[in-house]
Amino acid sequence: MSESRTAARPVIAIAGLGIESSTFSPARTEAPAFHPSRGADVLDRYPFLAPGEELREAADWHGALVGKSLPGGMVTAAAWSALTGELIDRLAALPRLDGLWYDIHGAMTVEGVEDAEAVLLERIRATVGPDVIVSTSMDLHGNVSRELAHRSDLITCYRMAPHEDHMETKERAVRNLVDLLASGAPRPVKAWVPVPVLLAGEQTSTRIEPARSVYAAVEEVEATAGVTDAAIWVGYAWADEPRNRAAVVVTGPDRSAVSSGAERLARGFWEARHDFDFVAPTGTFDDLLDEALASRHRPYFISDTGDNPTAGGAGDVTWGLTRLLERPEFQKDDGPTVLYASVPGPAAVDTAVAAGVGATVTVTAGAEVDDRHAGPVTLTGVVHAIRHGDRDAETEVVVRVGSVYAILTRRRKPYHHEHDFSDLDLDPRSADVVIVKIGYLEPELFDMAAAWKMALTPGGVDQDLARLGHHRIRRPMFPFDRDMADPDLTARIIPASDQPLTGDDE
Repeated sequence: MSESRTAARPVIAIAGLGIESSTFSPARTEAPAFHPSRGADVLDRYPFLAPGEELREAADWHGALVGKSLPGGMVTAAAWSALTGELIDRLAALPRLDGLWYDIHGAMTVEGVEDAEAVLLERIRATVGPDVIVSTSMDLHGNVSRELAHRSDLITCYRMAPHEDHMETKERAVRNLVDLLASGAPRPVKAWVPVPVLLAGEQTSTRIEPARSVYAAVEEVEATAGVTDAAIWVGYAWADEPRNRAAVVVTGPDRSAVSSGAERLARGFWEARHDFDFVAPTGTFDDLLDEALASRHRPYFISDTGDNPTAGGAGDVTWGLTRLLERPEFQKDDGPTVLYASVPGPAAVDTAVAAGVGATVTVTAGAEVDDRHAGPVTLTGVVHAIRHGDRDAETEVVVRVGSVYAILTRRRKPYHHEHDFSDLDLDPRSADVVIVKIGYLEPELFDMAAAWKMALTPGGVDQDLARLGHHRIRRPMFPFDRDMADPDLTARIIPASDQPLTGDDE
């Protein structure tokens, strides 16, 4: 930067696209799913950049384009072209930049594109120039390829799963960028260690050991002199690219400190690999229904894990709801109360809306996208509730069949909060059983559940990774190769982003 620009507030842009894309789901993600923000509206996404906040006043901020989609299937080539084309055009129209915050997830798969986030960042750098300092923030279920680490100057990710620290992480990425620009210091050293482990998020939750201790070490490394930031990525288990695996990156001015810190974190993750286990007890769907009915704990939550829309599932797998409705215990109105969330069915929603609350309807829903495990489900019941205007679902209806309250939606939606149910005149706290398409319970549901188990059900985000059929990930890889030899966990020093990346040290 020139002396005159150093004296002024730095000029920083914000850009990024985020999604978890399951390559094992037949679904495809189109551009509107990203709900992109543009220009000044981008800043409204981040409370720490509100007018008057310290970081807002520390720089001249310019929003380019930021879009985040509900996890789902691969992004179509057309969506990728439209969104990235607009993002690049908007960046090209901005004043000359000092810095760029790259706000992504890290598990986006695009038709015909390998390592999409690294490819997009390469295009961004070609647009804004090599002198711009880039700070990248990610989900810990993202993937950090050597190329992505190289094209970023600073890089960090969440340290909690569930991601209760998501906004704190974004703020840290921005603060690191602002501080580096203010200091005028050289680009930091980056130590990257790929770790050949690929596990589901439900097996690596920081609520329990060993992930709790593995991630506690991150802050200890970050506190070391000569280290700016430290991060461990679990990686994304439901996509099949060579980049899908765990990784560690430590950044800072001291080469020795970042190298030793990265190696410490990588060893800690690797040595704990056999101890990772599901965050809740697991079982078959039918067995867990039996256990729920026999239990005195209410509400009893069951995760229908294989079609979790917040992990990339299509959301319209009907396997769980079909089996639930076949159970005789729930076929009478006075049976145990069960809430089931949810199955998309646009035509079913239209029928229920036209009939109105209190009407008896026969509708068919689900399996329009993913019919590999069960076909569309037909149910006859009473319309209990109708709600319009949801950001994800658009329109939701509840149809009561016997003692089952089945939530049907126009578009797929995750159910993570109490108001998701109470807005539909449902009370999960008084229900006997609540079945949600989710993996680990999000905080509100976790606090509400008197008991909770995870059903190992089929779908695009099947927790049984071995039966999904990965064939492009780098091997050997734990747990696919349980007896593999210890890998090379030596820190790789990634050259600065304005220097060429040569060789293949993976």
